[in-house]
Amino acid sequence: VQLQASGGGLVQPGESRRLSCTISGSESDWSAVGWYRQAPGKEREFVANKTADGETNYSGSVKGRFIMWRHTARAMLFLQMNNLLPEDTAVYYCNARKIFQKEITDYWGQGTQVTVSS
Repeated sequence: VQLQASGGGLVQPGESRRLSCTISGSESDWSAVGWYRQAPGKEREFVANKTADGETNYSGSVKGRFIMWRHTARAMLFLQMNNLLPEDTAVYYCNARKIFQKEITDYWGQGTQVTVSS
């Protein structure tokens, strides 16, 4: 399984950016797919995900500004980030999670840097 994230870059506060992630490999039927981020000196944190039952979840810090969706046929994830703030600066990782008999296996992309600065 390989996850490839792209779309990061330098943006000004208030601007928008769209991240993409391609999932390739033999695995499918993910329990959840989504996005995490890690700012300098901080732990990786949850941003958004979509579960197998169709529920989409967002962290409180991005809810209302970020939109995540999944294009199943193309095995792709997207994260539309609007009204970006300096505190959104981080490396963004796409994630695919499989839960089987209470065992969790996470797959990660390489990350894409988003820097929000004027």
